Amino acid sequence: MEHAAEVRQVEDLNRMRGPAGTAEAGRVADGPHRREYDLLTTGHALALVDSLHEALAVVSRLSGPSLPLDSQVVLRVGGEHLHCVDQFDFPARGGHPGLRIPLSTDGPATRAALTGRPVFLGSPDQYRSRFPSAWNLLSREGQRAWAYLPLVTHGDTTAVWVACFRAPLEMTDDVRALLTAVARLIAQTMERSEAGEAELALSQSLRTSMSRIGPGVTGLTLAARYVPTGRGLMVGGDWYDSLRLPDGRLGLVIGDVQGHDVHAARLMSQLRTAIHAYAAEGHGPDAVLTRASHFLAALDEDRFATCVYLEADPATGVLRIARAGHPHPVLRLPDGTSLLKHLRGGLPLGLRLDEDDYPVTTLTLHEGEVLMLCTDGLIEAGGHDMYSGWLRVRDALAPGTPGNLEGLADRLLKAVVDPRTPEGGRATTVRSEDDIALLLVRRDALGPHRAPPGRRLVLALEQDQARGLSEARVEVRGLLHDWSRPGQVDTAVLLASELLGNVLVHTDQAATLRAAVSGSPGHRLLRVEVTDRSDEIPHQRTPGELSSSGRGLILLDLLAHRWNVRPEPEGKTVWFELAEDGPEEA
Repeated sequence: MEHAAEVRQVEDLNRMRGPAGTAEAGRVADGPHRREYDLLTTGHALALVDSLHEALAVVSRLSGPSLPLDSQVVLRVGGEHLHCVDQFDFPARGGHPGLRIPLSTDGPATRAALTGRPVFLGSPDQYRSRFPSAWNLLSREGQRAWAYLPLVTHGDTTAVWVACFRAPLEMTDDVRALLTAVARLIAQTMERSEAGEAELALSQSLRTSMSRIGPGVTGLTLAARYVPTGRGLMVGGDWYDSLRLPDGRLGLVIGDVQGHDVHAARLMSQLRTAIHAYAAEGHGPDAVLTRASHFLAALDEDRFATCVYLEADPATGVLRIARAGHPHPVLRLPDGTSLLKHLRGGLPLGLRLDEDDYPVTTLTLHEGEVLMLCTDGLIEAGGHDMYSGWLRVRDALAPGTPGNLEGLADRLLKAVVDPRTPEGGRATTVRSEDDIALLLVRRDALGPHRAPPGRRLVLALEQDQARGLSEARVEVRGLLHDWSRPGQVDTAVLLASELLGNVLVHTDQAATLRAAVSGSPGHRLLRVEVTDRSDEIPHQRTPGELSSSGRGLILLDLLAHRWNVRPEPEGKTVWFELAEDGPEEA
């Protein structure tokens, strides 16, 4: 029992009563204060138990000279009968776990169940005179008084608590009030127990549905994992899903409803179904998230959810992605390099914005590349923050080939295992305060096998995305994470930033950056191209000492090993190259 220490404290308090109710040092005297004390300590103990039998065991400690409680039984209303669902010391007095009493009989238990009013019988004579037909049905050896109290759960009388006493008992107002209050506490325990069983059944059902991810489609392979927090529920607010869309496309979604309780699990189930329905109706990623946001706000104004939804075209590898406050996806290249893909997005679902805005980003998944979607539980497990957790995920993704996608998913989950685990020793899982949901999608070869493409990066920057410059620098640096010359990495980041900035400042066009790494480690070549649709060709200038611009092409000329400007049918491309084994100075 989770609260065993607290219950032992209550047991110690109850033992202070003494065997005969005589006064002892520190003991509460008999009388009205004695009853208040009994009710207080019993109520505290009942608040800590999770099952009906534990509740009856706690109530049995009320037995004493002024309340000679002997045994108890709880009869559940079901169909046309009352049937025994639990008992304490009752079998020893002739009861039976299979006890069933037809509701049509006239007895104290059926009277309490049908009327919702307690029945108190202070002596055998009272029982015999009020219920003569029921008196001869059951053996009552050792029982001299009885109380039958209805138990109200969820607003209805669902059971009857029978308290039996070994001596006649005057059913005074104080005694009746005490027994009525105890019955209420027992009913509350039953509600908690039933709620716990319902939560377990719900979480088992949801976990079963979560354990299966679709097989994907030809050209796209999927793998998924789910790990709950271990707080009693088998599923929380995290989820993932896949669905077949028209024209052979595949829809993928991952999300996280705020909270880890059963309410979060219910909201998750409803939101998951709603997104599935909106996607099946043919709505695009932005429209799906907008409708889902309004749906969640109508369900619960106090909860929100983060989410990523994407449509994938297996024939071309094109992904159309919309993001609602969720962690950015990760792109794993065929050689094991992982890039955090910074996508524009809107606020979490359910915040009731007047204008929901979930911009759609288009990416192309090439052969052998893997896109990872996860909830923040994977990143932050074990006390990590978003940065250190991202480094751990990146390192876990690096080894091996993308051919074994299931093994890749297993390796990511093992990333939350204590790194101090000795080689060949037993792993110790770090407790996570959040659920973990993980979804991997790999682009497969559709034709004859070809050598996997080299390391490359493609990103677009619109005119209203000035803050995307910093994210572009992060991705370029990630592309060169194992470059042998750190100084060249800084140079590449600087030059790429200059070329993108020039487009945003000097044109009214969007910029597209393409970066590719070829060759073997130590002898690789980086080529970066920035394309825009402006026909204006840049020219090298000689800025003044205090000028704030005009140095982009000068930096290219000084720092790059090669560079040039290439006219395009629409616009132009400025490119540069850096050789890993090239000279220190261009």
